[in-house]
Amino acid sequence: MSARRHPLLIPALIALALIAALGSLTLGAVPLSPPRILAVLTGGGDAIARAILLDLRLPRMLLGLIVGAMLGLSGAALQGYLRNPLAEPSVLGASNAAALGAVCALYFGLAELHPLALPALAIAASLIGIGALFLLAGPAESPLTLILAGIAIATLAGAGISLSLNLSPNPFAAMEIMSWLMGSLENRSYSHVWIALPCVAVGAALLIADGRTLDALTLGEDGAQALGIDLRRARLRLMLGVAVGVGGAVAVSGAIGFVGLIVPHLVRPLTDRSPSAILLPSMLGGAVLLTLADIGVRLIPTSSELKLGVLTALLGVPVFLIHLMRERRLW
Repeated sequence: MSARRHPLLIPALIALALIAALGSLTLGAVPLSPPRILAVLTGGGDAIARAILLDLRLPRMLLGLIVGAMLGLSGAALQGYLRNPLAEPSVLGASNAAALGAVCALYFGLAELHPLALPALAIAASLIGIGALFLLAGPAESPLTLILAGIAIATLAGAGISLSLNLSPNPFAAMEIMSWLMGSLENRSYSHVWIALPCVAVGAALLIADGRTLDALTLGEDGAQALGIDLRRARLRLMLGVAVGVGGAVAVSGAIGFVGLIVPHLVRPLTDRSPSAILLPSMLGGAVLLTLADIGVRLIPTSSELKLGVLTALLGVPVFLIHLMRERRLW
């Protein structure tokens, strides 16, 4: 074990990400053999293989890696900042607000006017939610204040989503909203990749830059300030990173939960448990987990493809319950 993390952790996660990416290209309702894939990648191959690989599976694979990486990284950053092992993007209401923005785009028909309307509203709503979080939390630096304000934002966003379903003008609109809320990478294109990529890049850069701050916060707010950490600026960077990154990810994938909760707990035992040591492994682990989950929804035999958010929730609940049972003795 190294001072920061197991020396094989990062190489192993990179290898798993490559394996998951290859599996995402080869596995599905229509299996593609490695020779057919190689033929397409070298400029040849049959038209069906090219359409499946380049138009359907490649953007889906890229989005699985991008969205999963952002969700895993944001979960690790929030768990470090809030010093709460059960924190994930929904704790601060960022993903819920983004979902509300996307639902508004679907409800009012704006998503039909332009492909960018849905992601733009999702990102804008996420930023508005973070702005409201700052107003509610005020100048307080306490993580508990942020958590309580985040719960209020998430509850309000959830009420807005429920209201849109209740007042939906027709059952088809309600079904479209419900389908999006369950999360999926099905039928995504390169335009979705270009929407998510810059948002995730900006969000990830802001979160990774605060590794030293997260380590200092393990000493508490007073200890971090004694080390020269500007807590107000650190909180601003963290909140913007979560809002922009998660907003961009949710905008193209729909609401996918529990990835940010699961991944940090899986990689933490292989590190020294300091928050900064978990950031990069959680980013890679999130990419691996979501890509493998996306392969799973394609391979599970069902009449229609299982929604990705449903599968990640089924995976996340046992992790939540295991941690609950371990920590119950402290209550």
